[in-house]
Amino acid sequence: MDELLDGFMTHAIAGDTTVGLTNYIFWMCVALALMLVAVFVFKKKQAKSLVPQGTFVNAMEFVVEYVRDDMCKSILGDTWKKHFSFLSAIFFFIVANSIVGVIPGCHPGTGTIGVTSALALCSFVYFIVVGVKRMGPIGYLKSLAPEGIGFPMNVPLWIIEVFSTFLRLITLAVRLFCNMFAGHVVMGAFAILASLFVQPLLQGFSAVALGQAGASIFWIIILIIIYAVEIMVGVIQAYVFTLLSSVYIQLVENE
Repeated sequence: MDELLDGFMTHAIAGDTTVGLTNYIFWMCVALALMLVAVFVFKKKQAKSLVPQGTFVNAMEFVVEYVRDDMCKSILGDTWKKHFSFLSAIFFFIVANSIVGVIPGCHPGTGTIGVTSALALCSFVYFIVVGVKRMGPIGYLKSLAPEGIGFPMNVPLWIIEVFSTFLRLITLAVRLFCNMFAGHVVMGAFAILASLFVQPLLQGFSAVALGQAGASIFWIIILIIIYAVEIMVGVIQAYVFTLLSSVYIQLVENE
């Protein structure tokens, strides 16, 4: 249990946990670097031919088109081009962290509330800025109150709407963090169970060790399945986060 819990603690790689480079920030930077490399390689290979060639290019093009059509065009309509870069960056960043997270020993940025809060804050500030640019600061604040309701009833309704707007920031951060952290805990637990059954096999072949071979193989298979499910969960969470961000943008654009 101590080993499992220690795997999810924040440790300083350089400096201290307050001002230094922590394990979560380090692997977040690794995920960011991998994402940028994948995007640049994709664009370079895509530019060589009008027809997508290769598994990597086809897979990337499929994902990009899915983000464009399902998360941008279908929700934002004619204004999707203005927000496509922001939404696709969020999606690929979360997916990259999820992929890094399944590598043993890695600590993805989305596994800590600080990074998910920063992502949620970026989304929150973005759709607020969109609303302010469209209606002006005063106009945006007025738009939070439902139309057709006069004073003084519109005051408590305005307060409720302001609270619900800030609640979006909390829900985005907590939803992503809880799902990713829970998945990492499950992976860690199954990894420890698998290692407990594999260790006797490494000490020599005996009747007891051979008897535990079936159990160890079973736990390893379960662990592989859990890893695959965790990648799928990471992609789903990236989809949900990006979709909600797109919906919030659409709400301020149509007010």
